Amino acid sequence: MIQINSVVFDLGNVLIDWDPRYLYRKLFQTEGEVEWFLENICDHDWNLKHDSGQLFSKGIFEKTKKFPDYSEHINAWYQRWEEMLGGPIDESVKVLSELKEKGVLLYILSNWSAETYPIAEERFDFLSWFDGKIISGEEGIVKPDLEIYKLLIKRYDLNPHQTVFIDDKEENIKSAELLGIHGIHFQNCSKLRKDLQMLKLL
Repeated sequence: MIQINSVVFDLGNVLIDWDPRYLYRKLFQTEGEVEWFLENICDHDWNLKHDSGQLFSKGIFEKTKKFPDYSEHINAWYQRWEEMLGGPIDESVKVLSELKEKGVLLYILSNWSAETYPIAEERFDFLSWFDGKIISGEEGIVKPDLEIYKLLIKRYDLNPHQTVFIDDKEENIKSAELLGIHGIHFQNCSKLRKDLQMLKLL
């Protein structure tokens, strides 16, 4: 059996609790209003454009032009972005720490905007523990596009068969597996620990 020596982490909802609802519950009266706004105005596809490298100034300008009544709420996405952060997922960070102590090489592969990643980097010390990172907004490619995984492999000279990738979205895991990377679908911290123990990494 090939010995795994590298572990690649997604960040959002694996190591860092991120949810725009934390902010928008402060700006709307009801949960229904929050959900409607996140489904119809600042939706997943709109946010993914920023994860792909689009500047917030462009995305916000286009949205406020289309939905002027929600101008304040749309602008808050960037102006108050830090309020979407719930904090570290402590048990996952503990796993990360144990892997680091064992000498496992650690990498980040995350869909995250280039403009907001420095805020996270300043807030979460454990982001400095990694041996390398691929942030989608800096590269102009997002998961599950195979190209971003190929970029990770090439930049850090990884052997896919000796690499594990942890992500909370199944479609992102499937792309990694197409390239021979071992995928772990993150569902909770105890399952993650068991999955890594099975691979003799913990």
